[in-house]
Formats: sequence, structure tokens, C-alpha cells
Amino acid sequence: MRGGLARIGRIAAAAGLALAAPLLAGGTGRLDHLDARLLAAHNRERDALGLAPLAWDAGLARDAAAWAAELARRGEIEHEEEVGDADTSEGENLWQGTTGGFAPEAMVGLWIAEKKDFRPGPIPAVSRTGRFEDVGHYTQLVWRATDRVGCALARGARDEMLVCRYRTAGNVEGERPF
Repeated sequence: MRGGLARIGRIAAAAGLALAAPLLAGGTGRLDHLDARLLAAHNRERDALGLAPLAWDAGLARDAAAWAAELARRGEIEHEEEVGDADTSEGENLWQGTTGGFAPEAMVGLWIAEKKDFRPGPIPAVSRTGRFEDVGHYTQLVWRATDRVGCALARGARDEMLVCRYRTAGNVEGERPF
């Protein structure tokens, strides 16, 4: 029981800090402290599952920025072709939405919302709907071996594109996310 109460206390403290962060930092803009807020949104979900937090990786963020700019230019969302081996490959989550319509926490929150369709098991048999696509963003976000993330947001003619890159890449067929 003691461990459970401590965990609840940590989660409550993290939630309170997340809510107060814009006030403490002096900014209340939609995209103020974008990197820190995207990282915190990822790590709140990982903490709730007892997973190690992710660290921000500037190199992954640069990779994400290049692809986000390309997607914004195209005006459509599509995963970048994977290159490299298991040691150098990057996982990728994509989001597209109306410019100015979503806070960073809501963008990541849409990936986290996929957990409603998640069921424990090996990839790809982890979706209550039978479609891995319905949970793939979530499983990458909570992949136990992933320890770094870098994200970038780009504005297109009508929409914004968020690209998050992860290392170690997740969603390995036959393995369990956590």
C-alpha cells in the first residue's frame, strides 16, 4: 500500500507541476516551451505505466524538423522511409491538425488516447480492433526500450505537422511494448 500511495503522490505532483508550468515559466502561449511540454506529455504516460522517462535528443529533433518541413510543404502526412539497421533506426509518430488549434499536450494526447484500443501482447496483436494502426502511435510512445525522443512542429498552408522521432525504435514484430 505504501508504494501505491507514493506513486499516486508522484503522479499528483507531476500533474500539478504540468498545470502550473506555463505560469511558473511566465509564458502562456500555445507553443511556449514546446520541446519541454512535448517531452513532459510523453513522460507522464510512461510514468503512469512505471516506465523510465525519455530524454530529449537534439539530433532526433533535427531529423524530425527536416521531415516535418517536408510534410508541411506537401500538405499531407506520410511516414518517412526507414533507413539504417536496428541500432540506428528511428521510430516515428506523426500528427496533423489545423494550424493554431491544438496545444502540444493535445497533439501527444491523441496518440495516448489510442490506449483505449490497446491490449497487452506481442506486436502486432495488440489492438482490440484487430488493426495495429489503431494503437501504433501509443505503443511507440510507451516502448520499453525507447529512451530518447526529439520532435518538431512545422506549419503548412492549412495544417501543422508534428513529427516525433524515437530511439530505440519500437513496434518490433513479436515483441511486447512493455
